[in-house]
Parts: sequence; structure tokens; C-alpha cells
Amino acid sequence: MTTWVQVVAADTYRLDPRNARFNLTQTGKERGLIVSADGVVLARSDPDPATTGSFIRSYPEGAAFANVVGYSSLLFGEQGIERAYSADLRSRRDFTISDLLSVILGRDLRPQNLQLNIDASLQRLAYQALAGQAGAAVALDPLTGAVRALVTSPSYDPSLLLGTDAANQYQVLLEDPARPLSDRATRELYPPGSTFKTVVAAAAIDSGTATQETTFADPAEFPLPGSIAVIQNAGGGPCNNGTSTTLLQAFVRSCNTTFARIAIEVGAEPIGEIAQQIGFNREIPFPWPVAESAFATSVLANDDAALGQSGIGERDVRTTPLQMAMVAAAVANQGTVMVPNLVARIFDSDGNEVETVEPTVLDTAFTPDTAFVMSQMMERVVTEGTGRQAAVPGVRVAGKTGTSTGVEGRPHAWFIGFAPVDAPTIAVAVFVEAGGNIGENASGGSVAAPIASQLFSGWLNR
Repeated sequence: MTTWVQVVAADTYRLDPRNARFNLTQTGKERGLIVSADGVVLARSDPDPATTGSFIRSYPEGAAFANVVGYSSLLFGEQGIERAYSADLRSRRDFTISDLLSVILGRDLRPQNLQLNIDASLQRLAYQALAGQAGAAVALDPLTGAVRALVTSPSYDPSLLLGTDAANQYQVLLEDPARPLSDRATRELYPPGSTFKTVVAAAAIDSGTATQETTFADPAEFPLPGSIAVIQNAGGGPCNNGTSTTLLQAFVRSCNTTFARIAIEVGAEPIGEIAQQIGFNREIPFPWPVAESAFATSVLANDDAALGQSGIGERDVRTTPLQMAMVAAAVANQGTVMVPNLVARIFDSDGNEVETVEPTVLDTAFTPDTAFVMSQMMERVVTEGTGRQAAVPGVRVAGKTGTSTGVEGRPHAWFIGFAPVDAPTIAVAVFVEAGGNIGENASGGSVAAPIASQLFSGWLNR
């Protein structure tokens, strides 16, 4: 055991961010560059003018990139990409056994560098569009899974955690009621509201339960089986004419009464299967642990009332903005779900490519035929339904709005979607916590959809 700890597992213990002695040895060490897909420097080590051979870490892009890049701090360890790829980014000139062996073998001890898939212009735009409101925005390449933007708001400047006043600054961030250190994009769970109707509709179509033109009753209220509770539509009345509505009409107008009924007719297992194939109830490969989105299939299989409520994205459904971007991307990519990928490549100090991260398929959620129908329905949401404010002139945009149970009567606002419909290059999820600046009168269509429109326009016109 002693030999194992001292030799085989030595680097594991030595590199642990909780190891204060190792942290001290890294003070002033050079770390590699982190750059965006479009070549913007996000993190670098500059020579310390006060101490020969020492370096100062800096984050030129500040708060907009904080949740992605993270930080490398003597006092607080590492976070984000800085932590996930620390072994690649750090200088190996530490005179450990492994480093001495590397010298003997002629290996380069200089730190390696990372290029992310993040587009700096889109990341900045998403951060600005959220305008300090609590929330998140995620943009993916639906065909490859490349993460083009991953923003959480409000945020913080990582450089504050590196200076002489770092301890005080960190305490201020911890005590801030806006929680700027929280990663709302990947590490917090929320009810998705009507954006989850995308999963329910796909399950209905893929299982053969319904087509776009299948008709359902159109009541103002839907009594939940075995319960005295009822589900109502957002406006309080029927969704169509009070007699009947099609699946397409119910999706475009986001009818709660219809989708509660559809969820019960489709059943928990078909919905849960598609949800899981997209990423619910499973671990998502990512540089850091992502909160696991949940659809409680086993519980809902025996409780139609709860299933009806979950069918509109409430009750037993919780998810992250990253996960909901994957839902939109799955439709855009003909049912194929890609692993979300932050890092594009690793290159050495001379600019030579060391490793390229290839796109990876996570699963297949539904058939291309189902994806085609869903694309048509989601486009109609933007052209004539609740998602009109996500439109971009001259571009075919598909989407789904959502308004879910929030905080103290202030609902969460959601939008997911992709563009262009005929050849998608971007899929997004926008989430604004507790209605943002609008508050109790917020909806996905009024708050989140306009932000999505800015992302679509910014990406397609870049």
C-alpha cells in the first residue's frame, strides 16, 4: 500500500486541488492558453514583472466567460475548464518522478493549450442579452454537439479571485443574494414548463399515438384522474373552439389541458424512454458534473394525475438549460443526440495539434420522420404561436416556449429552438429565472423568446 501511495497514486494525491502544498508550488507557475473557437484569448499566463520566472494568470474576457473558463486560484483551487483540463494546462517543470521521466524521454514539459468550441462573439452576445437577469443561455451545434455558447447570469470576474483582496472578494460573492457563483446552465435544475411538451409530442408521434392532425377534446379544464385537481390553460379558457383541437394546434398554442391528456394516453414509459435517450435520468459526459435532469418514469407509470401534470413540464420533471438545448438539438439533428462538447482541440506551446476532440453520438431519441414533423410544428410556434418573438427576418426558425412554476409567484421563462429549419446550424435554450425584470407577468414568449432571437440573428449574421 505504501508503494502504491508513494509511486503509482502519487500524482493523483499531489494534484488534488485540496492539497495545499501542491497549490503553493503552483503559485507563479505558467499555465497554457485557453482560446475560443474564433481565436479570442480567454485565459493566459503573463510574466510577473516583480518576480523573475513567475507568472500571473489573467482572464481578459471577464464575467461573460467565468462559468466556462473558471479560475485557477491559490486560495480557492480550480473551477471550470481550468479544473477539468488542469493536467494539460499546467507546466510540468515540477521535478516530480513523472516529470523527470518525461525529461529523460525527451517530452515537452511546457504547458499545453486549449481551443474551445465556444464562439466568443456569441458568448458575449448571450451574456449581454440576459442583461444581468438571473438565468442561462446555451447554444449548440446540433450536428456535432459543439457548445457555441454557455452563459450563466449574473456572473463574476475571475480575476477578482487572484489578487491580494481575493479572500474578501470571494466572501462578497458568496453573500450576494443574486448568487453569481452559481452555474445555472449546467448545475441547477428547474421545471421546464411547456418546453417539455416537445418531448411529449415527440413520444406521441413516435409511438403512433397521434399525428399532427389527430383531434382531442378542447375543454377549459382537464380533471386529473383520481384527483380533485384540474389543469387549466394559460388564458383560463379553451385553447381552440372549446370543442376540439388538433395536436398541431395544441402544440402551437401550448394547450395545457390537451397535453395533460396526451401524456396520460401516451404513457409514462414511452415519454420516459425518449426523455432518457435525450439525456434525462442519465449522466451527461461533460468536463464537469452536470446536474442530472429527471423524469420520474417509475413513479408516473402508476399515477395518471401526476403524469398529467408532468406532461406540461411540471410536477416530477426537472432539468437544466443545457439539457433543454439538447432537446432542441435532437429535433434539429433528425433524432440523433450528440454529446455536448466544450473543447475542440489541445495544442502544444509551438502551436502543434496534440489532440482533436471528435463529435460523439450519445443516443438516438426518435426517428427522422418524427423529427421532421416536430420541426414543422416547432416552426409554426414561431410563425403563428407563442414563440413569435423568437423570429428572425428572412430565416426559418423553430421553437417552443415555456412558462413554469418559479419563485413567489414569479414564473420561470423558457425558450428552446433551432435555425435555420431547413439546414440547422444552431440550437438554443434560454432560461430566465423568476421572470427576470418582468416578474409575475413573465412568459417564455415575452421574456426568453426575444433573447433567443438575438442569438439566432447574431450567429447567422456573424
